[in-house]
Amino acid sequence: MSDTWGLAGGDQIAPGLTAVRPVGGGDVYEAWLAFDERLYAPVVAKVVRPGHVDAGSSRAALVREVEMLSRVSHPGIARLFSYDDEGPRPYLVLENVDGPTLSSLISTHGYLPLHQLLPLGLELCSALHYLRQQDVCHLDLKPSNVIMGAPAKLIDFSVAMDAQEAAGLTDPVGSDEYMAPEQCRPGVLGTVGHASDMWAFGATMFRAAAGYRAYDREPRWAQLDQTPFDLPHVVPTVLGDLIVSCLAPDAADRPGPAAVAEALEPLLARLPQARLSGFKVRL
Repeated sequence: MSDTWGLAGGDQIAPGLTAVRPVGGGDVYEAWLAFDERLYAPVVAKVVRPGHVDAGSSRAALVREVEMLSRVSHPGIARLFSYDDEGPRPYLVLENVDGPTLSSLISTHGYLPLHQLLPLGLELCSALHYLRQQDVCHLDLKPSNVIMGAPAKLIDFSVAMDAQEAAGLTDPVGSDEYMAPEQCRPGVLGTVGHASDMWAFGATMFRAAAGYRAYDREPRWAQLDQTPFDLPHVVPTVLGDLIVSCLAPDAADRPGPAAVAEALEPLLARLPQARLSGFKVRL
């Protein structure tokens, strides 16, 4: 039997919170589009799966995410509205962002055109720069954790932590294909920190620009032994070089989010401006 609450549209997740339809999830959580009676608005309910309710680590992860989201407030980060970490069905209530995940967009349509890719890069850099100011490391930036709203929004702070805690990691944390080398082998290949998020930014932007991953999926942590694949010719050289610079094996060699944003802005400014076609009325 699958580890699920067996909810259906119209069922009550918690008092005042009604399930509408499933919108994904993972090993520990199931996620639902829901209607919040208090807010009188659609939200996303992130519900701990029944098999994890009694696991101390799962409840601790939920509390960690609450703590991290309570510390941040930024247009590029999905907001936390409420939570219950002590009830029989622990959950978070999060902002519902109208848009697909970046991963589903790539799976359906392939690589992003520049008029989507460049704003995405700027918006993610904005969120990452802000997190640096708050001393928060996300540690799980990847296409499935980016919602392509206006602006794009970063979600899932379940493994996020402050920089001091991240620097003390001795075990791998993150999603294999989007983990910086120092996240794969903390303490051996470097110290986990804000630069680790920039590596994940580079891997995410690479996939968005190319439609395929920067490294092989197998063996695990191919990024430790391989160099990134070549980007397709449709990606301007200056942009490609910028993305690849974020994938530098040494954290000290990666640019920060503000530097990347400053490099992206002129590229965006040089894109052809949209205009109406056909005849025009001359006044």
